[in-house]
Amino acid sequence: MLRFLTLSLIAGCLLADEVADGKAAFARLCSQCHGADAAGGERAPTLRTWVTRPVSDLKQVIRAGIPARGMPPFDLPDTQLNPIVAFLRSLPAAPAKKDERFVRLKLRGGESIECNVGGESTFDLQCVDAAGRLHSYKRDAIEATIAISALNTAPTAESGFERITNPKPGEWPTYNGQLSGNRHSALRQINTTNVAALRTAWTFASRESQRLQVTPVAMDGFLYVTSVNQVNALDAKTGRQIWRFRRDRTKGLAGDAASGINRGVAILGDRLFLVTDNAHLLALNRRTGTMLWDTEMADYKQNYGSTGAPLVVNDLVISGISGGDEGARGFLAAYRADTGKRVWQFWTIPAPGDPEAETWKGAALEHGCGTTWLTGTYDPQARLLYWVTGNPCPDYNGDERIGDNLYSDSVLALDPDTGKLRWYFQHTPHDLHDWDSVQTPMLVDAN
Repeated sequence: MLRFLTLSLIAGCLLADEVADGKAAFARLCSQCHGADAAGGERAPTLRTWVTRPVSDLKQVIRAGIPARGMPPFDLPDTQLNPIVAFLRSLPAAPAKKDERFVRLKLRGGESIECNVGGESTFDLQCVDAAGRLHSYKRDAIEATIAISALNTAPTAESGFERITNPKPGEWPTYNGQLSGNRHSALRQINTTNVAALRTAWTFASRESQRLQVTPVAMDGFLYVTSVNQVNALDAKTGRQIWRFRRDRTKGLAGDAASGINRGVAILGDRLFLVTDNAHLLALNRRTGTMLWDTEMADYKQNYGSTGAPLVVNDLVISGISGGDEGARGFLAAYRADTGKRVWQFWTIPAPGDPEAETWKGAALEHGCGTTWLTGTYDPQARLLYWVTGNPCPDYNGDERIGDNLYSDSVLALDPDTGKLRWYFQHTPHDLHDWDSVQTPMLVDAN
């Protein structure tokens, strides 16, 4: 007993020292914006609402920053970062934000559930539990609603990528439903005997949206519907909005990005990934819509944009870009899902001096296009990523691009971990018809 007490005292002293070191580091690096007590300052908000988050979340936000909100990244080693996190977690938590309401619902029949209320009306209530699952209840099914201070948000052992490769029945976890791109559902509830009896269950109007080209993504009771620079998280049963993320449209864009196109999101674990009209890749908390990081993929002032849904492969988020009719040089890139840091980039149009540049005789190479705006597919068994490319530029005049113009109008097979090219097939060498090859590269097992 005495030995255990001694060890406890030593551990307590070590923790106190770490908190003190963290307080000093916070005062040096963070207090100018967030205040000495992390309760908020003139330049940045309180961090007291973050102190109950998992250590891994706090570390990630500090290291990645939130550039869109003015917070720079701090690439600190664990020896410096751990004391700061210990200091933050030693602070008293602020009350939940007014748009968060944590409750314990006692249901008729004896069951109870703790959750964050996402939407409610006189007749029903929607809430999100700690595992990120959405629940919808009629009012007469709820016996009592008891306010609580917070949820236990301990991470689950479930693999995020496993949910994509083996979705639950009825889920649509990625742009094409499955990584193979076949858009097939194994559900049998709708068939030739009852399809004529289908009726509208609910409708949802996406605000500030002139047109939609989105494929909704469905998981854990949520339906994620996008338009340009916004995501609506809906209750799939009722159509009620649980949260909405929105960013203003960018002025001065050209081409498809300027016309307001967005085709959807990708999901990994509790994160949701969205591209913006000005070629940024965003990570949001898919339960709340809170932005976690913001990475610029390309400079929109060089006519880059982005209109497609990203693709998740293992722990990477892979996205292409648009701007192919405005002279942008095409590429595909992969980013870490936890930080947004770029891991690799594959240029679909060669640089002068590259061997492939021999297929571009003339002055057109500098603005060769060949962009990558549609979502690719992935074969886990072969460990190959397939992505398709657009037409070369100028579209109809090939006088200044004599040759095959690699890798325009092609399907590329890439190593998903490194972006290295395994093979390619060019459907239209020296395209003079604006045909491109941007269709879903569907994977089929056949004899």
